[in-house]
This record gives sequence, structure tokens and C-alpha cells, in this order.
Amino acid sequence: MTTGALDGLRVLDLSNQLSGPYCAMLLGDLGADVIKVEHPVGGDNARQGAPHVNGESAPFMTVNRNKRSITVDLKAPDGLAIVRRLAARADVVLENWRPGTAARLGLGYDDVRRLNPRVIYCSISGFGQTGPYASRGGFDRIAQGMSGLMSINGEEDGPPLVVPIPIADIGTGMFGLIGILAALAYRARTGDGQAVDASLLETPIAWSVYEAAAFFATGEVPRRLGQGHRTNAPYQAFRTADGWINLGGGSQQLWRDICAVLGVEPLTDDPRFATPALRVQHRKELEALLQPRFLSAPTSVWLEKLEAAGVPAGPILSYDQVFTDPHVKARAMAVEVDHARAGRTRVLGIPFKLSQTPGAVRRPAPTLGQHTDEILGELGYDRALPARRSLGEASEGAVTSAPSDC
Repeated sequence: MTTGALDGLRVLDLSNQLSGPYCAMLLGDLGADVIKVEHPVGGDNARQGAPHVNGESAPFMTVNRNKRSITVDLKAPDGLAIVRRLAARADVVLENWRPGTAARLGLGYDDVRRLNPRVIYCSISGFGQTGPYASRGGFDRIAQGMSGLMSINGEEDGPPLVVPIPIADIGTGMFGLIGILAALAYRARTGDGQAVDASLLETPIAWSVYEAAAFFATGEVPRRLGQGHRTNAPYQAFRTADGWINLGGGSQQLWRDICAVLGVEPLTDDPRFATPALRVQHRKELEALLQPRFLSAPTSVWLEKLEAAGVPAGPILSYDQVFTDPHVKARAMAVEVDHARAGRTRVLGIPFKLSQTPGAVRRPAPTLGQHTDEILGELGYDRALPARRSLGEASEGAVTSAPSDC
């Protein structure tokens, strides 16, 4: 197997749930050695997430591949000492507790920097490490609501809707990764480490490029558009005789091509639809004219005709169709792994392809504490230590991961 781009990088993952673990997973996918620290009783809260396969959480297994797990009680002095030793050896430390929690444990950025001046310390939280809301807990849904995202999602006359995929969590994990990689590049030039601060709130705000641009330019509050797009039409989903199809028709040439495919060429001369801005303005009228045409044939027919004309289009697939799609399979977006308890399972593939150092799923998600002996041995501890009180395996009232992504 080709060496990963981050081969030799050591990552200490103190995070739980989704945002932090997703960030650490990406580092592991790229070749880093990721050590996941978990409480001996229950571990990462995400291990409770349904559905389960032979007692192992399927969501947990999906976002914790390419990691090793050590169980440590952070309230036991010797357990905390173990984690501090791991932090002193790490290139990257990642946590997503509520701001202030890591410092109270003696594992904040300033604490770790004294042990390891070159460390890249990434904190992911609901609202960031500074500002009036910094001490608040945060969840993906809360971030979607407070960022404006929910206010623009849904039908025009309907309620605000959450995006079902936890994009604030996942996106913040990705932004955390970008910050870590940038900090590593800076360290390679200067030798200096630094802190990376990413928040669930800022992620969907940063993605609101059309909405923010329009608001900054006009002062008008963006509204829900249902299937519509803010700057293009027809750029939406249409029902066909047997399903749905997504159509992308932003440019003038594509608009003419679409009319030719649908057999509605006279619309190209209609003054209501003469420009992209006018088509957006009269989107409902345009949709009413095009929708009956799409209902006259199945999705496959329209896809063939639109592709032949060079018009971007695609079917709306359910997840069973996604993972049997030949292109998705060719791009290896579902990967089989052998899990110690769950057996042969599938996890998501690597969404970016590097030509010289491709990412890889090298190991399945760990069982709780699976690599405790191995990691302690690397630190020079006696291999009998894991069963002892210093790791908190018999400790009550231990500090567990925060109940949310922050």
C-alpha cells in the first residue's frame, strides 16, 4: 500500500460524537496514527448510536475507522498523566469539549503547549473559543437554526426545515482539518505550533455564499425558495413519469438546449424568460410550463436526451440506488472492512483521491479500549497496567466526554 500523505503524523483524539471524530477520521484516512482516548465505561457517547451490529454502533464504526482506542479515566491522576504523555508526543491534539473543560482537566492548549511547543491543538465547539456565546453548548440543529440555514430551507409557504444530514457537525470537522493542515504547513516553515478554533455556528454561515452576498448587496432578507435557486432557472428537480430528475440550466445556451430537448422552443423567445434574472423572477410560471413535459416520459429517457444535448442532469436516487450505482462503485465510495466484533461490514470510502499518496481505510473502527495495551507499551508502561486503577477501569464518577459535540 502506498504510504499516506500524513504517514508518521501522530494525532491524539480527545473528541466524541461526530464533529471531532470526523476530523480525526480524515487525518487517519490520510495516513496519520490516530489514538482515540475514551472513558473505560461506555467510551465515546457515539457508541450508543443505533443501529448496532453485534453490539457495535454502525454510525460509530463509520466515523472512527483508522484509529486506535485507549481507555483512560481522566479523573484518575495516573490516567491523566498517561494522556499528558500522549499529548507531549503528538503532532496534533483534537478536542471538542465545551470551552474551558480541557483547561480544567489540565489538557487545554496552554497546558499542552508547555509540554509540546510544536503541537497543533484543534478545538471544535458549538460557538468557538471566544465571543458572548462561547460557553454555550451546541448541537448541529442549533447551529443550522442560528446560522440562517434553516430559515432558507423548505417550501416557500412552509416552516423552516433542518437539513437531515448533520452538515454543521461534518462541515466543522472538515474546516478543522483545513485549519490543522494549514497549521502543519506553517510549522514546517517555522517550527511553531498553534491553536485551531472551529465552530458549528460558523460553518453554515461560511457556506451561505449566495444568501450573504445578496443580503450584503441589497439588505433584503433571503427567503425560502423550495425547489428554486437564487440565481438560476430552471435549476431544480422535476417529477418524471416514474421518479424525479434534477436539472441544471443556468446559462443561456443551456436554456436553449433544454427547450429543444423538451420540444418547447417558443419559450426561448418569451420575454418573461429572456435572461437568467427574468427566469428566476418568473420561476413559478416557468416550472408550470416545463413540469407537464417531464411527466410525459420516464427519468431514463430524459437523462439520455439531456446528456446527448450536453445539459447537466441527474436522477434523484435513494441510498440503496446510490451504493449500487456503477460510478459510485467505481469510485470506491463504499469499502468493506473486517471488524473485530461486527464482522464484515461496510463504511464510506475516501471522497478525495490523491495520485501519489491516496487515502485508505487501513483498519476498522476500534472496539472500546482495543489498543490500550499496545499504546501503553509504546509509552514504556508495563503491559499489565491496563487492568489497574490508574486507567480508571474501576473508578466511579469519571470525567466522561461532553454530552454534545462541544
